[in-house]
Amino acid sequence: MAKIMIQGTGSSVGKSIIVSALCRIFKQDGYSVCPFKSQNMSLNSYITLDGKEMGRAQVLQAYAAGLQPESYMNPILLKPTSDKKCQIIVNGKVYGNSTAMEYHNMKLEFRDMLKNHFEKMEKSFEIIVMEGAGSPAEINLRDRDIVNMGMAEIVDAPVLLAGDIDKGGVFASLAGTMLFFTKEEKNRVKGTIINKFRGDVDILKPGLKMLEDVIKVPCIGVIPYFNLALEDEDGAVEFNKKVTAPIDIAVIKLPHISNFTDLDALKSENDISVRFITSTEEFGNPDLLIIPGSKNTIEDLIKIRQCGLEACIKKYSNSGIIIGVCGGYQMLGKSIKDPYETETDVGEVEGLGLLDIETVFEREKVTTRIKARSNVDFPMTKNDGALEKRKLDVYGYEIHMGICKYGADAKPLFKLIEKNKEKVNIEDGALNAKQNVFGTYIHGIFDAIDFREYIANRIRENKGLSYKKSTIYEDLREKEIDKLANIVRENIDVGKIYDIMGIKR
Repeated sequence: MAKIMIQGTGSSVGKSIIVSALCRIFKQDGYSVCPFKSQNMSLNSYITLDGKEMGRAQVLQAYAAGLQPESYMNPILLKPTSDKKCQIIVNGKVYGNSTAMEYHNMKLEFRDMLKNHFEKMEKSFEIIVMEGAGSPAEINLRDRDIVNMGMAEIVDAPVLLAGDIDKGGVFASLAGTMLFFTKEEKNRVKGTIINKFRGDVDILKPGLKMLEDVIKVPCIGVIPYFNLALEDEDGAVEFNKKVTAPIDIAVIKLPHISNFTDLDALKSENDISVRFITSTEEFGNPDLLIIPGSKNTIEDLIKIRQCGLEACIKKYSNSGIIIGVCGGYQMLGKSIKDPYETETDVGEVEGLGLLDIETVFEREKVTTRIKARSNVDFPMTKNDGALEKRKLDVYGYEIHMGICKYGADAKPLFKLIEKNKEKVNIEDGALNAKQNVFGTYIHGIFDAIDFREYIANRIRENKGLSYKKSTIYEDLREKEIDKLANIVRENIDVGKIYDIMGIKR
C-alpha cells in the first residue's frame, strides 16, 4: 500500500482540492485510492449512507476517488459553536462538547484509534491520499499533533508541502514552515507545490531554484489559478456580495453559518447569482432569500434581530420567496427553545413568526440520509416545454437537534419516504398558505433537480424569463472533477509523486 500526505503552509492554501485532484488522477491511472483526514474543523458536514457525520471536504475527495463517502475518511470532525468551544464528532457520532484546551488535552486519546483506522484502510486500498490541517508549523501544538506531522509519523507517510502564491509571500511561507520542522520532519518532506499561480511560470523559475537551494526540497509543480464549480475549503470560500447574473439570490450570512455547500447546486445555474448579506444596507430586492443552516441557531437569530435584518425579512415575506434550511427553517417559526443548553445558555427566543411551527432542541442529534416527496403539487416543465403539476422528488440529509411541532396554520412541505435506506412516512418542513415561505431540515435540497428547477423557473416566470431545464448536479460535479485532475496532472510531476510513494510505473 502506498501513501502520500498533502500539508500546507496555512489554512485555505488548497490542500483539500489538491487531494481531490490526486484522488481522481490515481483513479484514472487504475489504482484503488481513498482520501483520509484524521481531524477536520468545519461547519460544513455531511451524512453518510449509514447515518454518520463527516466533513464535506472528504466527501468531494471520496467522489473524486470513485467512492461513497464514509466516516473513516474523516474520523474526527470539530464543529465550532463559539470562539472557544466546539462539538466533537468521532467516527461519525457526537462524542461531546469541549473547550479548545479540553480537546487539546484529550487528543492523544485518539492516536491508537486513528492508527487502527489507517491500518484497515491499508488493507483495502492501493493508495491513500492524506490531508493535513492548517499549518504544520504550529510548534505549540507539536507534542499532541494528530493531523499534520504527528499523523504522518504515526503511519510513516511522505509529505508534500503546498503554498498559496496568490496570497503573496509563498517562498517565505514555505521556507518558514520548513524552518520550524525538526530534522526528522524535514526529512519527511519530499517536495513542494506552488498553488494558485497567475502569470508566466518562466518568471517564477529563478525563485523556485533559490527556494530549493534554501530548503533542499524540490518543487514538483506549479498549479495555476482556476475557477471550477467545486466546493471550496471552509477557510477559502469567498462569500460573494455582488449580483452577477439575471437572477439575484440573497443568503443571510449567519455568524455561525453551516452547510453553505447547500448553495453550490444553485450556483451551477448560469443565470443565477448567489450573494451573501450581513446588513440591511446589503439586503436590496432579491428574487429569493435563503436563511441557511447554523451551528448556533438562537444566537444567530438574536444577531439578525439586533442588526435590523428581521424587519427586512418580514417586509420581504409579503411578496418575496423565502427558503429556510435547518437552522434557517427553525428561525422562520414562532419560537425556539433550548432546555438542555444544547447550543447556548439562552433558554428560549421568539422566532420570525413566518411559519406556524415551534422548535425544541433535544439532547440527541438526528443524522440521517433521506429521500422525500413534496406534499404539494408544483408546476414543472415537461420535455416538450408544457407545464404539468406534480409532486417533487428530493433527497439529501438531516443534521439537527431540534424537533419542530406544527401549528394549525402550518402545512408540511415534504413527506420523508426513506431514512437511512428504511421506508418511513414522516412529515418534514413547512409551507405557508401563500406558498412563498418554505422551510425544511433537508440539507442538499437544491442538489435534487426537481426542487432546484421548480424554484429557478418560478423566479424566471416572475421576471419574465424563459423556463429552463436544470442540469443534474452530480453529472456536473463529475465533469468538474475531471477538469481539475487534468489541470493538476498537466502542471505537477505525477511521475515524481509515484516515485515518492514507491510505485514503479
